Amino acid sequence: MPALWITHVSVSNEEDYGKYAKLAGPAIAKHGGTFLARGTRYKWIEGNERPRNVVVRFDSIEAAEACYNSPEYQEALSFAKDASERDMVFVEIADA
Repeated sequence: MPALWITHVSVSNEEDYGKYAKLAGPAIAKHGGTFLARGTRYKWIEGNERPRNVVVRFDSIEAAEACYNSPEYQEALSFAKDASERDMVFVEIADA
């Protein structure tokens, strides 16, 4: 069943986060992810606002998880960990 990788981000170090983004995009694409939203306009309604929002479609939750755990994505993530605060979830798409 298809799934979405949804991340809400507050960036504290633009330079290091830029290094993350440069590596993360190709890692996600390599694992079959397709960006649906990436830093685009948004309207926050409830909860803790994070100004950068990313939505990626994968063939399954397992594919999203495999991407996240891949050496390529983990290398990218090493730049984001001290450069941002992130909330992330993988969600199956209902009736897909």
